[in-house]
Amino acid sequence: MSNARATHLTRRGILAAGGALGLGAVLAACADEDTNSGGTDATSSAEESGPWTFKDDRGETAKADKVPANIVAFTGVAAALYDYGIEVKGVFGPTETADGKADVQAGDMDISKVEILGNEWGQFNIEKYVSLTPDLLVSTMFDDQGTLWYVPDESKDKILAVGAPSVGVSVYDRQLTEPLQRMLDLAESLGADVTSSKITEAKKRFEDASARLRAAAKAKPDVKVMAGSASQDIFYVSGTNLSVDLEYFKALGVNFVEPPEDAKAEGGGWFESLSWENVDKYDADIIMMDDRTSAIQPADITEGTWKKLPAVKAGQVIARSAEPILSYDKCAPLVEALAEALESAKKVS
Repeated sequence: MSNARATHLTRRGILAAGGALGLGAVLAACADEDTNSGGTDATSSAEESGPWTFKDDRGETAKADKVPANIVAFTGVAAALYDYGIEVKGVFGPTETADGKADVQAGDMDISKVEILGNEWGQFNIEKYVSLTPDLLVSTMFDDQGTLWYVPDESKDKILAVGAPSVGVSVYDRQLTEPLQRMLDLAESLGADVTSSKITEAKKRFEDASARLRAAAKAKPDVKVMAGSASQDIFYVSGTNLSVDLEYFKALGVNFVEPPEDAKAEGGGWFESLSWENVDKYDADIIMMDDRTSAIQPADITEGTWKKLPAVKAGQVIARSAEPILSYDKCAPLVEALAEALESAKKVS
């Protein structure tokens, strides 16, 4: 893992940390309210042949002569757009696993039908990008500096110089409902029928799941939940203050393990790093584990200290999508899973 410099972590450092359970690129501190404001700024739809614009979470307005059709996006963004009926031409980010299957972040996409410009951190094939004649580049952002996730720092100027407008959707220090709405706004601007039964039913399912989780958290306020991520040498305990999913779950009343700020300082405020010998530092009744391919999954953890944890012994370990696919179809099951875990959980710590 890359070393932290004071409270500043490189994006590679956090990624190597299993995402810190998260998410992220911690390149700076304070969130900019104007940049992160919600609401749609799309001024045209796919039915129109005229100019297309969309104001993103950097406060920048992407413009095109017509609605973009040759879209290149971070894998998770492409998966969300796919759920809304918008298909992209190319992707970058975790897309294909070593055995040739679709990565968890690819969602329901048929990855054989998209051009993979880079499957790992730092990979972005500019020649392939140019060959797609892109008219829009989209990614998420894990800071308030406008840094497009998985667009390599060393080649970002060349990539942006190709000329396609770019859009950034912030997943930094806000609740899940905000980027969900922004992704829906973007999809609508690109031609998605947001009044379709598929989309409205998925949104209703998400809202119902949220109400269920709120009720479950209220019924079991003493049940403690810990968000974790595993690497070979370190177990990461996520704080809730920056991650879109955990912030939302906390707002619904879920009682999370919260490492103190000084313990999270080396992790840029996102997480605390523990040795496996100290994995029992916090009491937890439910453990949510990072499901990304960059993290070791619970079934593959061999550390004896892990196996002795009360939540593990009780079978109260569930998956967590540390980089949720920002569609209602994909986020509703995440909320339902935590609600179900709370409903059935026993107090074991």
